[in-house]
Amino acid sequence: MAQVCQVCGKSPSIGNSVAHRGKAKYLGGVGTKITGITRRKFRPNLKRVKITTENGTHKTARVCTQCIRSGAVTKIVRRAPFKLPAGEAKS
Repeated sequence: MAQVCQVCGKSPSIGNSVAHRGKAKYLGGVGTKITGITRRKFRPNLKRVKITTENGTHKTARVCTQCIRSGAVTKIVRRAPFKLPAGEAKS
């Protein structure tokens, strides 16, 4: 199973993990030095959620959290919210 968002297509990207040593000059030190650089992966924050598709059916998808927060997908409504009957509204 690939680590890819099924909505926006976000996938892992590759970068560097940089290790530093020393105290910064503005804090009174002689400056920081880079002591090691290794490759690493930046993985997307994927969640398995049940969503409603365009034609009204429900399915499970792996979606990144940015798509969930932005409203690109709509989660299924498991239970309708509570509503007062029309004749019993308080004033």
